[in-house]
Order: sequence, then structure tokens, then C-alpha cells
Amino acid sequence: MLERRTGIGLMLLVGVIALFLGWHFFSNSSSAGQWTVSDEGILDYIVSMPQYNLSPPEDDGNSTISTVQFQSRDAFMAALLRIPRSKSNGDEKKGTIPGIVLLPGATVSKEREQKLARHLADLGFASITLDQRNLGGIDPKADLQMFLKGEEPTEHKMVYDALAAGDILRSQPEIDPACIIYAGESNGGRFAIMACALDRSARGVLAISTCGYGTDAAIASAGEVDKNQVRFYRSIDPGTYLGRIAPRPLAMIHSRNDTIIPYQLAEQTYARGMQPKRLHTVGCSVHGYCAQMDEAIKEELKGMTVK
Repeated sequence: MLERRTGIGLMLLVGVIALFLGWHFFSNSSSAGQWTVSDEGILDYIVSMPQYNLSPPEDDGNSTISTVQFQSRDAFMAALLRIPRSKSNGDEKKGTIPGIVLLPGATVSKEREQKLARHLADLGFASITLDQRNLGGIDPKADLQMFLKGEEPTEHKMVYDALAAGDILRSQPEIDPACIIYAGESNGGRFAIMACALDRSARGVLAISTCGYGTDAAIASAGEVDKNQVRFYRSIDPGTYLGRIAPRPLAMIHSRNDTIIPYQLAEQTYARGMQPKRLHTVGCSVHGYCAQMDEAIKEELKGMTVK
């Protein structure tokens, strides 16, 4: 799985922020439309239940699957809704199934994410898997320029997309609306953390093979920077939102042999989270979900659904 196309790792982020020196733009973007960014860099949204089209469900082994189309901000979004069947009679349990908003990593389609979605269905969880904008790819420099001009950055819209998908999931008759979890791999894990922090009714977040950007550390080393640019970079860094997940659980799973995001970066992000939290370590030599993560996923999702 390829990580984000723009390479916004810690080293690059430090370099980008260094370019801020001497820039003196003013932005009133915090009041544009139905989104705000606080002085601390916390994104907030007024989320409206989107209109959506749902195809008739088709059998797919242990679950049914339907395509979902909905409008979110300025785009038409596509998703797959997977609902597990009851082991007792093969019918969906009305209003009792927990749901997961599942966000793939960069370049990964909703169809390619179905291996994990099927595993979640085996555990009794429904899921709505998004085709994220640009298939999860990001362009922080272009988004910064949009922000400074008072326009809504694409990365902010991607958080809104996840929140809208959560509302669609809650509206399904089979789903327990009080038991929604956000989960994601790699770049999708970043958006899952941010969406869970903003969705106060969510039960927790499961972040696989991901990390924050270390924005605050980079800012501290860069010296004086423009406050509006700082607000933007904080607003897209999942590390900014970690304190808002508690008292819901933060669960992270990472391989010591991750081929894209070094394990040490996951440890740094995890250290910024508040209890309850857990970091599970596996040894597979891939980036993203692998079968060695199954037990940790089962354990953490079970804990998030206990009322």
C-alpha cells in the first residue's frame, strides 16, 4: 500500500513550516461556511444528514453488501455498506448491530478494503467503506493556500465525508446508532482519529499503521511562524485531536516491520493520547492490515461495544 502521495512526513513538515518564516498572510477562514478552525487548530463542523441512494443488498458470504452514493460538500461520494447476518437465522438483527466507518489508506479503493470489512463482519460488525476523495491522497500545500484564501481545504472535507458516512450508518435499521466506531488504515487512520474526536457520540477509534505529523514539535523548532498557517497544519494533524477522544478508547495497531511508517512514529503519536488507550504491536512485514492483527482488532472492538 502506498502512503500519501505528497510525502508529508516529519522531515518534510519541518521543511515546509520553515518556509513560513517571513510570510504574513491573514486568513478569515475560521468563519467560512459551516466549518470552523479554532485558535488551537481544532476543526469543527455542522454535519447535516446527507441524502443518499442505497442499492438492493446482495449476498456476500457472511454478510450482505450494498453500494451507497451520497453528496458531501461539493462531491458525490461512493461507499460500500456491509451488514453481517445473524448466526442464528441468517437475518440481520434490527437495531442491534454495531457499525464501523472504515477509511482506506491512500490509493486504496473501497473494494480493496473489503478483506478487512469481511473480517469485521465475521466479528459481527457492519461497515461503511468510503472511496475517499483522491482515493485518500492529500496535497497539504494546495490545501494551505485554500485555507489562507478562506476556502475549505480538501483534507477538511475528507473529515466531513467520514462524519457524514457515520450518520448514514446510524440511519440503517439494522444498526445500533449508539454504537458507531471509526477505523482506518494509514492515511485513513489519520482521518478516523480526527472524525472520532469530532463525533462525540462515537464509541472509539481503531487506527491501523498510522501516526500523526508531529506538527507542534516542528513548529517549536521553526521559531516564529504565521499563526494562520500554524492553525491549518494543526487542523490536519491527528495528533492535535488525540486529547478529544478520551474517555472513549484509542486503539492503535502497528507492525515493528512496517514498510512505510516507522514504528517509532506510531509510538510518538500514541504517547500523546490519553487513557483509555492501547498500542498493539505485531511483526508482519507489510504496511496496513495483516492477519496478525486479528486478535487485537477483536479485543479492542469488543471493548468499545461494552455498554
